[in-house]
Amino acid sequence: MSYRIAARRPGVGQDLLDAYRTIATSTIGHLTDSGYLRGIRPLSDGMRMLGPVVTVKLFTPDGSIIREALLASEPGDVLVIECVGDPDCACWGELRTLAGLAKGLAGVVVAGAVTDVGALRRHRLPVFCQGVSALTTRSLGVRGEVNQPVRVGAVPVQPGDLAIGDDDGVFILAAQQAHDLLAALLAKEHADQMRRDELMLKVNARRLSESSC
Repeated sequence: MSYRIAARRPGVGQDLLDAYRTIATSTIGHLTDSGYLRGIRPLSDGMRMLGPVVTVKLFTPDGSIIREALLASEPGDVLVIECVGDPDCACWGELRTLAGLAKGLAGVVVAGAVTDVGALRRHRLPVFCQGVSALTTRSLGVRGEVNQPVRVGAVPVQPGDLAIGDDDGVFILAAQQAHDLLAALLAKEHADQMRRDELMLKVNARRLSESSC
């Protein structure tokens, strides 16, 4: 067995988490492309994910390190899993989803494939991934890492970073980056809501005019 497991890093504070609860990933994408996980998509519609990151690196076909990551996580955490090796070897499925729900995870990001898609969609844990496969990892207990630096595509991810995910994708922000962007993001959300309200008044007026004809 060759596991590298570090203690969980708290990373972002509760105040910063609370401030990001109403911020959409597309709002972040208006201001920066840094931290955007290209190629990672939500498995289901209507998902919202926010939480500090616990990182996992596994080496397919050995997926046993995920058990250690679940043990190391706390309610509200987001597992970010880098799969090294076969991209069609799925490391996350129904049983791990149920374990994640029991643990209170806020979500899971898999830089690789997942399986048991129908069950995952029913259980409604936010899962973001690169693909779907019927081929799966095995519990070999050979190698893996928890709370070590990982990469998702070109994005380096550190334990304790902030993960934000919704229908449009996922951003990973370091705590300082999240703090530095916050004021501009809140201003953008406020401006967009005002413009949305103005446009909806016009839309409703048009619909009323058309229905009265």
